[in-house]
Amino acid sequence: MNGIIVKIISNQYTVKTAKESYVCTARGKLRLAKNSPVVGDKVVIDTQTKQITDILPRSNKLNRPPVANIDYALIVTSLKEPNLSLHLLDKNLTVVTYNKVTPIILLTKLDLCKETEQKRIAKIKKYYEQIGYQVFYNTELGSLKKILKNKVVTLIGQSGAGKSSFLNKLNPELNLKTSPISQALNRGVHTTRHVEIYDIEGILVMDTPGFSALNLNMSVEEMQETFPEFKKYVCKYQDCKHYLEKACMIKDKVKEGKILKSRYTNYVSFVEEIYANSRKLHK
Repeated sequence: MNGIIVKIISNQYTVKTAKESYVCTARGKLRLAKNSPVVGDKVVIDTQTKQITDILPRSNKLNRPPVANIDYALIVTSLKEPNLSLHLLDKNLTVVTYNKVTPIILLTKLDLCKETEQKRIAKIKKYYEQIGYQVFYNTELGSLKKILKNKVVTLIGQSGAGKSSFLNKLNPELNLKTSPISQALNRGVHTTRHVEIYDIEGILVMDTPGFSALNLNMSVEEMQETFPEFKKYVCKYQDCKHYLEKACMIKDKVKEGKILKSRYTNYVSFVEEIYANSRKLHK
């Protein structure tokens, strides 16, 4: 029988089929093949032995959080407590886009920001929308529901960004646990311990543990492709990395204010991270 994995705790996989749900184990060959089942996987199960016998082909997959077959990644981004991190936002956008998942940016905690901060945030929001991203405040539930209806959605964001709070707004009956952030560390406390899919009015939402560490397992050329605003401009040299080159159209557009300075700063840090990872790999 075919089904979808909706929850994993330890080595127990909850698989939802058209008729009912089964708590299964995975056949040994699946775990040993470094292809362990993840939440969102469409699988074949033996209902007698309650074993997952096969994983059906995936449309996409993220390693962190470990989920598969996703229509949208909702990148939950706190504007305050913890403070807005455009570096983390851009890294999430890069990783999600590279893995062929469509990102949507969800901004939370605008009410905690001062008026001057809200004006700055409005400008940042407009920039991301202009380069092609869908951006919403977490108060715009009606608009989000229309887009997410009948889709599989994973929530991504650091601890304390407001993922569980957002789910509670979508469906108050979930009553998911939330915790205040650590004032000393400016980050949240983990409240979600495992990945689980919730069916909320036809939206299959994956709640995931918060994290802030992401690896860029890609080449610089592949990473470049995840910056849509760069594609509008043609540099003098076809293989320009927009990094150490002097004659670079991207650098010129940053100076002109056509490209958001933080976007380019984060791009450079990603280039350096990829090069550093490559050097470690070849030592």
